[in-house]
Amino acid sequence: MQALNLPPFAYKVTQSGPNLLIWDVLRRRNVVCTPEEWVRQHVVNYLVEHLGYPRGLLSLERGHTYNQRRKRTDLHALGPDGQPLLLVECKAASVPLTAQVAMQIATYNQTIGAPLLLVTNGVQHCCWRVHSIERTTQALTFIPTYAEALELLEVARTL
Repeated sequence: MQALNLPPFAYKVTQSGPNLLIWDVLRRRNVVCTPEEWVRQHVVNYLVEHLGYPRGLLSLERGHTYNQRRKRTDLHALGPDGQPLLLVECKAASVPLTAQVAMQIATYNQTIGAPLLLVTNGVQHCCWRVHSIERTTQALTFIPTYAEALELLEVARTL
């Protein structure tokens, strides 16, 4: 498994025929441990164990429609009101975070409306605050904790 720029955790992997499986704590089942899934499981652990995001408010591979096409986002963190708070796009560690990756999450967010966006390949992380009224984004130098994300959301609602 590739080393990532995220805290290690006690993951559970098993072998099933040719596939390596990793236990997904959100879906409560083993899933094929692809390079992207490896990153996604690390991000979930980081958000829950280190940044205080409630496990019950995280949703993996949620479907949505964009331009009449069905798409799936990697990870949503929801606020206490059930509204999107943080939208996360995970890539394999070998995939560079390019403008195209940023455009992918921004496109998804046109229908989701999350105030925070995060793209990561597990090695590099890019996070933005979305200003929906001005239709701009602000690059952040950190990934907000759940409490910080809620504060940013509250500030955005008062503007």
